[in-house]
Amino acid sequence: MRHFLPILLFSLLGQTSFAQEALNPATLWQLGRLGPIGLTKDGKSVLYTVSTPNVAEGKSNTLAYSMTIDGGKPQSFKQNNLWADYDNAKVSPDGKWIAFSKEVLLESIFSTDKYKDLPKSNAYIFTDLNNRHWDTWEDGKYSHIIIGEIKNGKVANEKDIMLNEKYDAPQKPFGGSEDMVWSADSKQLLYVCKKKYGKEYALSTNTDIYKYDLASAQTINLTEGMMGYDLAPAFSPDGKSLAWLSMKRDGFESDKQDIVVMDYLTGNQTNITTNWDETVNSFMWSNEGNRIFFEAPKKGTVQIFEYSVPQPSKGRTKKALQKRVMISPIRQLTEGNYDVNGIVGQSGNMLVVTRSDMNHANELYTLDIASGDLKQLSHINDAQYSKTKMCKVEPRTTQATDGSDLFSWVVYPPDFDANKKYPILLYCQGGPQGAISQFYSFRWNFALMASQGYILVVPNRRGCQGWGTQWNEAISKDWGGQAINDYLSAFDDVAKESYVDKSRAGAVGASYGGYSVFMLAGKHENRFKSFIAHDGLFDLRSWYGTTEELWFANFDIGGPYWNGGNKSYVDFNPSNLVDKWNTPIMIVQGGKDYRVGIEQGLQAFQVAQLKGIKSKLLYLPEENHWVLKSQNAQVWQREFFSWLKETL
Repeated sequence: MRHFLPILLFSLLGQTSFAQEALNPATLWQLGRLGPIGLTKDGKSVLYTVSTPNVAEGKSNTLAYSMTIDGGKPQSFKQNNLWADYDNAKVSPDGKWIAFSKEVLLESIFSTDKYKDLPKSNAYIFTDLNNRHWDTWEDGKYSHIIIGEIKNGKVANEKDIMLNEKYDAPQKPFGGSEDMVWSADSKQLLYVCKKKYGKEYALSTNTDIYKYDLASAQTINLTEGMMGYDLAPAFSPDGKSLAWLSMKRDGFESDKQDIVVMDYLTGNQTNITTNWDETVNSFMWSNEGNRIFFEAPKKGTVQIFEYSVPQPSKGRTKKALQKRVMISPIRQLTEGNYDVNGIVGQSGNMLVVTRSDMNHANELYTLDIASGDLKQLSHINDAQYSKTKMCKVEPRTTQATDGSDLFSWVVYPPDFDANKKYPILLYCQGGPQGAISQFYSFRWNFALMASQGYILVVPNRRGCQGWGTQWNEAISKDWGGQAINDYLSAFDDVAKESYVDKSRAGAVGASYGGYSVFMLAGKHENRFKSFIAHDGLFDLRSWYGTTEELWFANFDIGGPYWNGGNKSYVDFNPSNLVDKWNTPIMIVQGGKDYRVGIEQGLQAFQVAQLKGIKSKLLYLPEENHWVLKSQNAQVWQREFFSWLKETL
């Protein structure tokens, strides 16, 4: 499949071309950002939004469009949402009911709730854990699902179906309307919830899918005994089957994610991807209900797959269904050096999907289900791409220290000339589990980095998805081991090329990638001349004492530091290696990052300063684990590249 490339337009008279320039932070933030909505009921058109950042005003301008899937001209339209004032609204199929989420105050944690006579106080009172999550302090309010009747276009007789339960649905901080679904007959509402409180909540990933029956007002747990994440329930078009995403192990948030299908009448369940050695990101039922389409990481990319679903029947036993699963193959529909990273909908023999690569942000494509052919639909950023020089991206395989094949993407500057020498950057991925694919980021943008004149090495080290579950799980409890060796192996392999200036090498990364930078600072043996660590874990003892999702720390680094015998706190703790630090380092820290608390960045910066190492701290008090505000993002990129220019 050919990549979409910018067209160089020539004048018919003078054969002069528009001047092309390398991508820079300003032009990156002029690109429109696609937001798929879905297909129209007749399947003939796709609805989507385009958001363009307005950096000067610190907001985005968003417009909605409709376009026929045969490639017609986009038509703008105004979105009219009758239920826009209701969070995560879901109207029942018969149109008589609406479900939505609402914050309900159940605990007096904030001082003004507990002491009404002290309205100017500003304090929190906690007696249990989960006192903060992601970027928000717990305030005693819980997200509950409300069901109401729709009468004359208004909502009446609202009922909190979770009563006084101190649980959240949808799940915080990122759950939304995908956490609930109506049955085909509108008699039941299914919703996702982790019905745990306090310390139990902080230690567990065990979400379940609950069925609330409107007539009886009874709630049943459909996934009782399934101990990991159970998410994203979706009914087949005929309402006879229910599918959802499921992980097996409680506490392992990056466990293999499977698709489970249930016969809604009998309750028989079948894990249809149990014999497939990869994880599933998301899925969608086919319009006919006889197939499931899903997207998943695959060897440095994200691709679309198809599964033919065993059809439920009264006479078919669970054993027979499982036998069918054993012989029914999964078919890969797409393949190429790009990410097909989302399924918008199906129209006949076509899927509408989103696709990106390291040079291009997401656009809409049609996918021929039979042939796998992709055809571009939207052209949101063609005008900008026509003025932008593209980067060459190549796959590369290196032998790791344990003899395994290690895959990397190598991104070259525009107009790359092998006869010249270029500085080199090693990119360290966060996670630590997750796919390093052909994604297009508006912050950690590989083309942007390469366009400043750097060769970028992007290794799919241990812990990266798309290379089998064993490769993905190998990083747990071995954070500073083989994965760090993988980084160095990939870097050394590319650095030996004649066009690489090894005296101008840097390593950059965020989250676990920031941890990796801190580890490399103590182990790199003078390979690197500069480091950048964003929200990285510097000291695992203090990190364990402040991070909120303790299930992650318990599974991935082996539990608390006071149990003894845990090598994560000794051999794999960056703060234990600071005696070997000798390289300039820039440290970025978000003030509202409760996953990797502020003490991590401050400790690392203080060490560098006290050791007399050239260092810089970029502190973003209003940002969390990410950088979301447009002007802060511009500051981030300007400081990022000025530091590299100064030190490399």
